[in-house]
Amino acid sequence: MKFDLGEFGINIGLMIGGFFGSLITVKNKRSLKEQLLSIVTGTMSANYLAPVLIDWFSLTGSSQYGTAFIVGFGGLKMVEAVYEKFINKATS
Repeated sequence: MKFDLGEFGINIGLMIGGFFGSLITVKNKRSLKEQLLSIVTGTMSANYLAPVLIDWFSLTGSSQYGTAFIVGFGGLKMVEAVYEKFINKATS
């Protein structure tokens, strides 16, 4: 039986990019809890937010993974910025 993570909305390539992006921010965190939260937030943000940005800007090829890296680096701050910029405008 083949197990496909894509069925659950998980893109391994984007998650890896987000994971490595989030590792950069770990050195600035003080506690282990903050470090783990930063890694998980960055990785999951890259998995679910990067595809939105990729579609919006019609990115192709390796720029998709670069986008995931940047989103992983930004983590929760990136999610907040996109929400404020696009979602709040659409609902106002």
